[in-house]
Amino acid sequence: MSPEPENLNVEVTIHDADTAVLAVGGELDLDTATLLHTHLANQIHHGRLHLVLDLSGLEFMDSSGLNTVIKATRETRQANGNLYLAAATPTVHRLLEITGMSAATPIHSSVDDALKAASSASGSAGEAS
Repeated sequence: MSPEPENLNVEVTIHDADTAVLAVGGELDLDTATLLHTHLANQIHHGRLHLVLDLSGLEFMDSSGLNTVIKATRETRQANGNLYLAAATPTVHRLLEITGMSAATPIHSSVDDALKAASSASGSAGEAS
């Protein structure tokens, strides 16, 4: 197994049984996208369907990183959850806007705002059951 790429750091914090925050720092590109996807898929596998992606430490994201975010959004929605983007750096925010990703998945100004949105969605899903 190859060593973990040094230019991407992913820290996972479990917020509650349904929600995890993944703080991403460094560069999300062809060499590191699989690492992030593995972390995201692991959270879905463990039943956390509301994933907050804290982008405040992300310095760079290319199309491979964007594809990982799109794939994770699709996978969480298929599992009746959602992916919440939060605190994007200006460079990453611009990429998400240019590509239309921000229209499909809103970018919250902070992790707290994203967690509130996730909590609201989680509560609504519980009421619908």
